[in-house]
Parts: sequence; structure tokens; C-alpha cells
Amino acid sequence: MYPLLRRIFFFFPAEEVHYFAMNALRLLCSIPFLQAWLARYFKPQVNLTTTQFGLTFRNPVGLGAGFDKNAKYLRELYTLGFGFVEIGTVTPKPQSGNAKPRLFRLPKDKALINRMGFNNDGVDAVVERLKAWRTSSQFPVHHSPLSTATPNSKPQTPNFLIGGNIGKNKTTPNEHAVDDYCICFQALHLYVDFFVVNVSSPNTPGLRELQEKESLRKILTALQSLNKQQAVQRPLLLKIAPDLTEEQLIDVAQLANEIALDGLVATNTTINRDHLHTQQNEVTRIGAGGLSGKPLRERSTQVIRFLRQHTTLPIIGSGGIFTAADAQEKRAAGASLLEVWTGFVYEGPGIVRSVCRGLQQR
Repeated sequence: MYPLLRRIFFFFPAEEVHYFAMNALRLLCSIPFLQAWLARYFKPQVNLTTTQFGLTFRNPVGLGAGFDKNAKYLRELYTLGFGFVEIGTVTPKPQSGNAKPRLFRLPKDKALINRMGFNNDGVDAVVERLKAWRTSSQFPVHHSPLSTATPNSKPQTPNFLIGGNIGKNKTTPNEHAVDDYCICFQALHLYVDFFVVNVSSPNTPGLRELQEKESLRKILTALQSLNKQQAVQRPLLLKIAPDLTEEQLIDVAQLANEIALDGLVATNTTINRDHLHTQQNEVTRIGAGGLSGKPLRERSTQVIRFLRQHTTLPIIGSGGIFTAADAQEKRAAGASLLEVWTGFVYEGPGIVRSVCRGLQQR
């Protein structure tokens, strides 16, 4: 069924189809018996519960940031079986992002190029949606108090967990970027289960400069200081680019260990365009943006393997996961949890169930 739907969807602009498909799913999930049936159908039929950084995930397959930027589709993503989802990237102020079109398919490569530019409704709007989600009596999740995760806490009941991916506004100069990250952290703290600090998107000018060791130290130290002031500390993770050199990766690993981060997400999209099957003139026509999907699989796995040699922190593996074999490759390299995004677009809503079934068999 989905291959036929995908062929139809691919006749239309990628960003518009994304919202059409998710709004159609939201309509279906608004009918209680249909939502319940879909949840049973897409629920992985295997037990892959896992505990990482003090949180217990109902399964290790999550959805990466950028798919549900504004926390509008939590019920729908729960229904499709995801173990967790990163909302965002969220910035303090609303911003429209880069000019459209800004999301492109490369079907020959099973890839996407995006230059979205952190388009989101702003942290205040996202917080209001998360409040409604947390207090709603409609949904079969999140009716218990938020996780009180600490490094030594007992595992919580397996649940559908929400990560808050936070960034800076485009108009905020890098020397004041720390303020934006702190604003988002404080606003979202009561409503997410963990945080992911995004300094690695290629689509906000100058953002990747924040991956340099001293800039990164300033941001992460401020966030850890804020975290320690809270009655409940949230796990704090850092998302990194696949385009870092080995020296830069070592700096990241050392800094993560020094500041006592709770984990890393490897990796974000790449600016590399090597070895694509898509015609070069088409790639040139598309222009700038982050490449995701199959072409990123090998490099993201290399980064995970390299990081594992330099840190014992949990790693969420992301980049080119389409099948259980792809997922197992990431786990063998050292990933504890997994995130899909482009694979979800190409493989369809059954990807979580399929990957989980394959992981159990391996």
C-alpha cells in the first residue's frame, strides 16, 4: 500500500505533502476506534524496552528533530509506534525559516536535501501544545507525572518520550547564542523528558561555528548550570554534524565527558555531496542544504564508531536508517538508541514495527 502512496506523494512538493499526510493521519486519529486500531496495528510486536540516561523507552526507535517541529503530531507519532520523538528545533522567537522551496527529494539516492532554517512557532507556542498534551485525558500516554530521571534513578515505566531539540534564532549573533539556548531550556523544562542541543544544522548561517570547543563549552556549561538548579534534572544531549574532523570529534567527546553530558546524537545532516546517483546538474539546481538518507548511512556510522572509542556516553544513532540491518549496523558501532527521518519518508509508517521486528531476530 505505502509504495503506491509514495509514488503519488512524490508527484507533489515535498513540504506540502508532509503536512497533508500528517494532517490526514491526525484526522484518522481523531476517531477513537480508528486511533486505537492503528496503534495496535503499528505497535511493535516485540519487547525491546531499553533504559538510557535514567529514562525507560518502550522501544529504541525514535523520530529525529525536524519532522514535528511544533509538537503538533504527538498523538499520531505515538500511534505509529515510535519509542520517542524529538520536537523542534525550537527557538525562543517564532521564525518562518528559509524561502520555499526548501525540501527536496533525491529518489535515486533515497535521500532528501533540506534547508528549512529552523522554521517553528517559537518556544511559547510549543510549550502551550506540550501542556495540553501532558494534561489531556484523551491519549493513552503521559498521564503519570513527568520522569524524575537522574543518573542514579530507578528506571521509569516504559513510555513514549519527548525530547526537546533547542537552537538559536537566525537573528541572534553567535556571541549571544547561549541566551537563546537557556531561554528554550527553561521554558521547555517541565514538559520534555530530555534535551538535545542543536549546534550542527547547516541551514542557519554561522550555527556550526558553535561546535568549536570554547563556544560549545560556554553553551553547555550554562545549560548544565541551569539544569542543576532544577528540582528534576533532565538528561542533556548534544547533536553533532557528520562533517567534523577526527580532531573536532575528539574535542566534542572530551568536552561531553568534562561537562558530564548525558549523551550524544550522531549525526545531523551533511553538506557533502560526494558519490550521489542523482545527476550533478539536478543537485546543483537544488543548491544548499543538509543531505540526509542513504548517502549519510556510512559516514554517520563511522562517526558513532569513532565517538564510542572516546566516550562511554550513550549515543543516539541517526543517519540513513531504513531497515533493521541499518539499525543493527548503528548499534554494533555503539549506538544505544536510534532515530529515523528520511527512512520514514521512503519506507512509510510501518518502519518502527519493521525495524523492531528485525532487531529482535538478530
